[in-house]
Amino acid sequence: MQLPSICVFCGSRPGTNPAHAAAARAFGETIAREGWRLVYGAGDVGLMGEVARAAQGAGAPALGVIPVHLLGLEKGKRDLTTFVITEDMHERKKVMFMNSDAVVVLPGGAGSLDEFFEVLTWAQIGLHGKPIFLLDIGGYWRPLTALIDHVIAEGFAAPSLNDLFRSVDSVDELTAALRDYLAEGPQSRFIRPVPDQPRG
Repeated sequence: MQLPSICVFCGSRPGTNPAHAAAARAFGETIAREGWRLVYGAGDVGLMGEVARAAQGAGAPALGVIPVHLLGLEKGKRDLTTFVITEDMHERKKVMFMNSDAVVVLPGGAGSLDEFFEVLTWAQIGLHGKPIFLLDIGGYWRPLTALIDHVIAEGFAAPSLNDLFRSVDSVDELTAALRDYLAEGPQSRFIRPVPDQPRG
């Protein structure tokens, strides 16, 4: 039986708050303890490296996906269960998404924001029903959720946009939410394949 797969988008830097690295490690260990598979960006630096090393160290299989031009910059982690090299960033996101049952976004920078908004847009236009979680350690994502509220208030998105993702404050809350979702059967939430060039 195929293991439930959790896509983790997160920073290639550690950030200035040690709580973020601690949460990444805790979630990596949780992935292993729950019997899930990690799907992530294949880097061995920043929060990516933290979550991957913790998951692997605790026995979880890991699928890493990295574009060829980032192999040096993000120090591609080649001891993963599966290591995939893509031609570009878009293909990386698509491969990660298509091989996952749920999406978790840990703190990160522009790349993590790009990944979050792409999967959110795919959900908004009806391409999938997979859950999207923001792990909001220390309120890191509150400015982002405030921006989304502002976009809705200004009439550029429907209020239902907020229903397409969930912000959680701790690894424990995230784990409980993922357990509940996976118990329902993740396959029932997938609607149709993501095209090569999704339109937002």
